[in-house]
Amino acid sequence: MASSIKQIIFLGDGIGDRPVPALGGKTPLEHQATPALDLVASGGESGLMYPIRPGLPAGSDTAHMAILGYDPATTYTGRGPFEARGVGLEVRPGDLAFRCNFATMTDGLITDRRAGRIKSGTDELAAALNEAFAGGIDGVQVIVKESVEHRAAMVLRGEGLSMHITDADPHEAGIPPGEVTPTPGHEGDPEALRTSRIVNEFVERNQAILAAAPVNQERVAQGLGPANVLLPRGVGTGPHLAPFAEQWGLRGALIVEVDLVRGLGLYLGMDVVTVEGATGGSDTDEIALAKAAVAALADHDFILCNIKAPDLGGHDSLPDAKCAAIAKVDRAVGYLLDTLDWNHHVMMIGGDHCTPITSGDHTGDGVPVAFYGHGVRPDYVTSYGERPCATGSLGRILGADVMYLLGNYAGTVHKFGA
Repeated sequence: MASSIKQIIFLGDGIGDRPVPALGGKTPLEHQATPALDLVASGGESGLMYPIRPGLPAGSDTAHMAILGYDPATTYTGRGPFEARGVGLEVRPGDLAFRCNFATMTDGLITDRRAGRIKSGTDELAAALNEAFAGGIDGVQVIVKESVEHRAAMVLRGEGLSMHITDADPHEAGIPPGEVTPTPGHEGDPEALRTSRIVNEFVERNQAILAAAPVNQERVAQGLGPANVLLPRGVGTGPHLAPFAEQWGLRGALIVEVDLVRGLGLYLGMDVVTVEGATGGSDTDEIALAKAAVAALADHDFILCNIKAPDLGGHDSLPDAKCAAIAKVDRAVGYLLDTLDWNHHVMMIGGDHCTPITSGDHTGDGVPVAFYGHGVRPDYVTSYGERPCATGSLGRILGADVMYLLGNYAGTVHKFGA
């Protein structure tokens, strides 16, 4: 169904939170001044969104899938393929793809899963691993590619591999890397046992290779934690997803900072916009992202823009950093409000999930959302935040509802029935 109304999803990654004692019992959204976000809420319809279902913590991958209208329960095959595709690795049929972290290990224990959020040199570390493992492991090719900061991706290519294995990343500090084993129900599977052995050997051998790398020697000399182990997790195989244009009848673009979401967009056949200055970190150029979003709307029907910084403050349990990141989101949204004609655009602001300061990880709490622009019926909410949006006219919605709501406002959703 053709429409002249452009649709926008603007996300502060992990923006939702819980009351923080250090902020006087307020959430970061309630503590930080957000004039642009408040304007959206006061002129729009608000509610709380649960990416998958109430109480279920969502990964950034499954949350974005749901928000874009794809059911993770039937289409999700693991995070690794999105990460790998996002960094430019090919994921062929039969390949296994992993998301990886460069981490710091001391005396056999993981002391920092993110190696101090290492900013540079991971390309050299990935190159060293690819050279060292050029001969493969047990006939299986190993391909590593760096991503943003501590992140990387890995592809295993060969015969007789299984995705039914556990993670080497223990997901917490103070303990050794996890021993990779077949997942429950696959304990006796020869392919799962072989794949586990291959990944365990990779983790054991990569430590010496990385420790000897000049990048890490220099980091140690500077008193920084070395990125001396690469930990694979989130194994998966390439998913089969209907193209976004076919699913929704819209030409879509993604303006995002992380390879995970970039990879999802590539699987969906969406245009992925690269923005100079969009670092994926706390120093990202939010106005450059907003300007790229406006430019993309010139020849796209739909865009999704994601600013990563709020999620980092949540994971690191740093209230000030998360508040500063929220201020970045607010400035970017302010640019959109000042630049676009809202008689011809409709936008949802929100997050893909909550990353509370007090937990340091994703939770299943509702994310505050607000819809603004063409077709929207304003309610009585006057500010953007967890508690104000909970009183909005939308009530509780799921991530799967978002594209239908936007399409309803824009007039692109087909009638159900006669």
